[in-house]
Amino acid sequence: MKTIVGLEIHVQLSTATKLFCGCSTDYRDDEPNTHCCPVCLALPGALPRLNKKAVDYGLKVAKALDMKVLEESEFARKNYFYPDLPKAYQITQYDKPLAVEGTVEIEDDEGHEKIVRITRVHLEEDPGRLVHVAGGSKYSLVDYNRSGIPLLEIVTEPDMRSPQEARRFLNKLRTILEYLGVFDGDREGGLRVDANISLEGSERVEVKNISSYKGVEKALTFEVTRQKNLLRRGQKVTRETRHFMEGRGITTSARSKEEEHDYRYFPEPDLRPLRVADRVAAIDLPELPVARKNRFMTQYGISLNHARTLTGDPKLADFYEAVAHVDPVLAATWVADTLLGELNYRDMGIAAVPAERIAELLALLRTETITDTVGVQVLREMLDACAAGKPCEPPAVIVEREGLARATGDEFAQVVEKAVAANPRAVEDYRAGKKGALNFLVGQVMKETRGRADPRELGKIVSEYIDTGGV
Repeated sequence: MKTIVGLEIHVQLSTATKLFCGCSTDYRDDEPNTHCCPVCLALPGALPRLNKKAVDYGLKVAKALDMKVLEESEFARKNYFYPDLPKAYQITQYDKPLAVEGTVEIEDDEGHEKIVRITRVHLEEDPGRLVHVAGGSKYSLVDYNRSGIPLLEIVTEPDMRSPQEARRFLNKLRTILEYLGVFDGDREGGLRVDANISLEGSERVEVKNISSYKGVEKALTFEVTRQKNLLRRGQKVTRETRHFMEGRGITTSARSKEEEHDYRYFPEPDLRPLRVADRVAAIDLPELPVARKNRFMTQYGISLNHARTLTGDPKLADFYEAVAHVDPVLAATWVADTLLGELNYRDMGIAAVPAERIAELLALLRTETITDTVGVQVLREMLDACAAGKPCEPPAVIVEREGLARATGDEFAQVVEKAVAANPRAVEDYRAGKKGALNFLVGQVMKETRGRADPRELGKIVSEYIDTGGV
């Protein structure tokens, strides 16, 4: 059964003030209900005033997604009651959105390029936030600090065919938004997703308010399994809205799916129509991920996989370019593979790492002053210091203090002789043609030198030592 997925992505735009008033959007560390005014609390007589920066950000996204900006767009009232919506309606855009008909290119599940069509983007205000009191309380608290934050809703066509494709699309979209500088991916609640999913021939189910990229994949994976099991048992899939319970990895029924007429849309009488299509030509776009990926491969001679990884985050791409002067291919391998792996293990971001220290480490590796094994040891010591808030020592200082410079010459010979003499059984196995025996002996030498010897070089030295009658 073919899986059909479409997404509605709600992106909090990184403006300083809310969409229809001057209240600050920087509220997360402040007390509840302290970033509010008569407009975002919907007090009688308060009138909205549109945030120009939010419109400019919306146009910037539309241009980056190659969309058609409408000659006239219009705000509307979407009527429904919920405690976090003080007006009992949401100001949004309905039949006249900001822009229509865009595209985003992703990889499908077979690794081929695929186009996901963007139906529309439109501006709307965020509702407030409900805080559910722990312990089974019968009431919830409402925080209106978030009420009125500018949202850009991006709606796709149902072009994705698996939960994995949906997650790849979100990762690609997030990267584009971060390159444009309109969105902070590290901001809690900065991107929320409603996912529409169906199996071919069955009813569509909406999963609401998924707040993480992993959560989208998990929620859709659960829904695929749930819907397939219903159909196998001869039951029907009900058209409904469901909530994703991230802690349990399941979706639960919330309500029957509303239709558009349930919201009683009508034009917002307090806001004039927007006529901003003529602004698009003057918008200067930065170098976007695909262009930067292609440039990295051409300019630095790195692989496609490394270029994709390095340009998947603008901060990471900037970091790579700050250290690529040492050796671009070596830098790509160490930043994309080794450094990212160590950062993910520590739950650290690239911003916590001084680029000049990584450049110094790469210089030691390029000149073969240290081995790759020692390079990893030094990197870990540097990152541990960064994570603890301590100064990150120069790698050369760490190498000197701990005696980690590459072992050469007589030191090799002495350690090899010692390791071979201490393991006669492994020597016999090597002479009998067992390849693992040589790896064992090399490992013993590596242990003695604390990784200061190159294993490939050691393999040659050990085998030559045995073959030439050293024992």
